[in-house]
Amino acid sequence: MTELSKSEQRVDAVLRAHNLATEIVRLDDNAHTAQQAADALGIEVAQIVKSLVFRGAESDKAYLLLVSGANRVHEKRTGRLIGEKLGRADADFVREHTGFAIGGVSPLGATGQVDIYIDETLFQFDEVWAAAGHPKSVFPTSAAELTTLTAAQKINVL
Repeated sequence: MTELSKSEQRVDAVLRAHNLATEIVRLDDNAHTAQQAADALGIEVAQIVKSLVFRGAESDKAYLLLVSGANRVHEKRTGRLIGEKLGRADADFVREHTGFAIGGVSPLGATGQVDIYIDETLFQFDEVWAAAGHPKSVFPTSAAELTTLTAAQKINVL
């Protein structure tokens, strides 16, 4: 694989710090959508972990939702579960709070403070794939492992 970008290096550092043998995989094409990533990996779209950043409407806090590629977040219901109305986060907000550009936001290696929630749907798979800090890079893991690594809270996003 080519040399890792600085963002990918942050993700790799978390994997190494936890003694995980997981390797970052660089895809041939950008995986801007969950379907593109699933097609490139030959897996179900539901096994792709979308890293979606929302902005707390009252607190301006960053919320990172780790969502199955097959699901759409019901923002009102999910906001009620979290305890705050969720708003859209623009590219600058995402970069400021995670250190990643949209399209490569990883569940691991955020540079700022984010509250992380994980879609309970992901737990039905033995293996899921998450972004590794670049639009072309991903890594295999499990929902349980992501929960441990990120201290994410399980949530129903539907």
